[in-house]
Amino acid sequence: MSKKKHLEEKIVKAILFLFTLTIVIVLFSIIFGIFAKGIPALNWQMLTEVPKGGYYFGKEGGILNAIIGSLYLALGASLLALLISIPATLFIHTYLFSHPKWQKKIRLWLDVLLGVPAIVYGAFGFNLMLLFGWQSSLLAAIITVALLISPVMIRSMDESIQYVSKGLYESALSLGYFKGETGFRFLLKQSMPGVTTAFLLALGKGIGDTASVLFTAGYTDYIPESLNEPAATLPLAVFFQLSSPIPEVKARAYAAAAVLIMIILVISVASRMISNKLSKNRIR
Repeated sequence: MSKKKHLEEKIVKAILFLFTLTIVIVLFSIIFGIFAKGIPALNWQMLTEVPKGGYYFGKEGGILNAIIGSLYLALGASLLALLISIPATLFIHTYLFSHPKWQKKIRLWLDVLLGVPAIVYGAFGFNLMLLFGWQSSLLAAIITVALLISPVMIRSMDESIQYVSKGLYESALSLGYFKGETGFRFLLKQSMPGVTTAFLLALGKGIGDTASVLFTAGYTDYIPESLNEPAATLPLAVFFQLSSPIPEVKARAYAAAAVLIMIILVISVASRMISNKLSKNRIR
C-alpha cells in the first residue's frame, strides 16, 4: 500500500472512530444524566405502591400502576403484532417468492410506515376509538401500539428470513410440501433467532413509546383489571410528572425514567442472549 493510501486509510479510520465515539458518549451521557437525577429519588415504596392522595404534590405513593400498565401494554401489543407479522412475513417469502418486484414494493411500504411518527399512530388510534365508541382503555392502546410496532417486527423478521438458504425452501417444495407449510415448518423455524429478536425489540419500542398512547391509554392511579379500563404507563408517568413545578415530583419523573431504561436494557440484553442461543441450531 502506498503512503498516500495508508494516510487516507488512517484519516477514514479516525473519522469513523470519532463518530462512533460521539454516539457512545451521547448514549452514556443520556443514561448517566437520567440515573444521576433519578436514582436518589428511587426507593422501594416507589416501586411497590400505587400513587396515593397527593402523590403528584410530593406526598406518598409510587409508580407500580405505571410499571404494571407498561408491561400489560407492551406484552399485549407485541403478541398482537406477532400474530400479524408472522403471516405477513411468511407471505412475502413464500407466495411472493417468485415475484421480487412485489416483495420490493411491500418492503417500500413497510419502510414508509416505519417512518410515520408515533403521534400519527396515536391520532389514528384515537379516531378508531371514536369510530367504535370506545373509551380510553388498555385495549385501545394495545391496538394502537401493535399497529406502530408491526412494521418494525415484519422488517426485522424479513431481514432474518433473507439469510435462510433459498435452497432449503426449494428443496421443501420439491419434496411435496405446499408453500404455506414450507413457510411455517422450515423458514419460520430457521429464522427463529430473528423472530425472537424482532419480538423483544418491538417489546422495547412498545414499552417506551409515549406519543402513540397519549390519546388512547388514558391514565389512572390504579392497576387495570380488564382491557376496557384506562392504564398508566411509565412514559406517561414521566411526561406528566416532569411538567410539574414541584422539585420532588420532577425527581420522581427521572426515577420513573431510570426504571424505564433499566427495563429496556434488560429486554435488549435478553434479546441478544436468546438470539445467540437459538442461532446455534440454525442451518447455514
